[in-house]
Amino acid sequence: MIRSGFVALCGRPNVGKSTLVNAIVGSKVAIVSDKPQTTRRAIRGVATTRDSQLVLVDLPGIQRPRDALTERMAHRVEHAVADADAAVLVLNGEQPVGGGDRFLARSLAQSRLPVVVALNKVDRLARGRTVIALEAAAQLDVGDDVFPISARTGLGVPALVDALVARLPEGPMMFPPDVHSDQSELVEVAELIREPILNRTRQELPHAIEVEVTEIERVAGELVHIRAAVWVETESQKGIVIGAQGRMIKAIGVAARRGLEQRLGAHVHLELSVRVRRHWRTDEGLLDRLGIE
Repeated sequence: MIRSGFVALCGRPNVGKSTLVNAIVGSKVAIVSDKPQTTRRAIRGVATTRDSQLVLVDLPGIQRPRDALTERMAHRVEHAVADADAAVLVLNGEQPVGGGDRFLARSLAQSRLPVVVALNKVDRLARGRTVIALEAAAQLDVGDDVFPISARTGLGVPALVDALVARLPEGPMMFPPDVHSDQSELVEVAELIREPILNRTRQELPHAIEVEVTEIERVAGELVHIRAAVWVETESQKGIVIGAQGRMIKAIGVAARRGLEQRLGAHVHLELSVRVRRHWRTDEGLLDRLGIE
């Protein structure tokens, strides 16, 4: 008997959804950062065993739409939940339950989906705080079970996976066993470049940055030549990304190359340019080209 289906991971920004997807899949399919809007696309990670296949949909964190970009992100969340077979409400155990958590809990409780709650980051909590956080999660009154987990260390993740598999319908596998994600190579490469930018910038920059890969060229099987544009919205942001005497963009390139070479299994020559496009987050054509549906 094979159980397979789509599982929507819902939660506020920065609760650890992407880290949890990577932990369940067993390889990196989603970039990780402590910045809001790290996840902009519904990234599907595929975890396959002999008798199950979980297709994990790593959704953008729920937030109030402010422009075309965040409106698309909100619509993607709605569509993914509507198409899912089960859902996980991910909470940050280090933070008290807030209005965003309660909103999501109410929405999921009204859906047709079987739901479980994952209380993440319990590895950072003392026993007493864990108990308090679990009680607060249970009071959301959504789903059948609350699982204390650490996506970072793997604590509690196998029990969560078993619970999800049990809630999936019987059916054929939707992806070959060796596939870990449905992202295109262009999107994967762009995300691996965006990750070190997010981790090295502050204030408004993470919201204003996107990466577009314009070329991937393989040379003799051992070298990959990648050209990519980093989009920002103002000249001052461009200056921050480039840095004094080009030091910031050089550091970004070194870190991005490291992740790309690990992912692609080849040496990478990376050419980055930084371009200004005012109000790109409202540019529907650019958002289409970037694959942000």
